[in-house]
Order: sequence, then C-alpha cells, then structure tokens
Amino acid sequence: MSKQNLGTVEIAPNVIEVITEIAISEVKGVSLAQRNKSLDKLGVKNAKGVNVVVKESDIYIDAYCIFDYGTKISATAKQVQQNIKNALTNMTALTPKEINIHIINIKFND
Repeated sequence: MSKQNLGTVEIAPNVIEVITEIAISEVKGVSLAQRNKSLDKLGVKNAKGVNVVVKESDIYIDAYCIFDYGTKISATAKQVQQNIKNALTNMTALTPKEINIHIINIKFND
C-alpha cells in the first residue's frame, strides 16, 4: 500500500482573523476595537481590530482591544494571548510566532 500526496492545505489570513476575534470575545472585560481613524493610522485593515500578517510560514497577529475599567491589564492581556494561541492551535494546528495585544482604550461603566 503506497501513500499518495493529496496536495496542500492553505488557511486564508481572514480565517485566522475570525478565529482570533472569537478567542478575544471569550475573555471577560475585553472587546475588539471597531475600525475608526485611530485604527486606520495604526495600519489595521480589518473592520474589527485584528491584523494578521503571514510571512513565509510565520504568523504575526496584532489585536487592538478595549479593556473594561478595573480589568487587570497585564494578566488579562496574557489571557487574551493564550486564548488566541490555544484557539489557533486547536482549530488549525498553527502556532503564531507573535501575538501582540494593543490596548487602545479603556471602557468606563456608565
């Protein structure tokens, strides 16, 4: 019995963006920034605050987030990074080289 190569599987960057958005939404006290002039200046192309760059076999993710007031920034940012990494690894078997969390605003309760 011989093994045949059936081809390659490629995952589009926008799929990685969607998985990243879902992973971020699962973290309490964090939401994604919506596209506005601030995100345009930062070079974010997606309507939501996720930018994925694929260079050769490396994946670089920039997530532009809004944290709720009172959220422990360091611990929560690390949790967001871990959620993204776990989601990508579980759903695609890909491991990103970098996951950068940019906190662009704090949301205060009314």
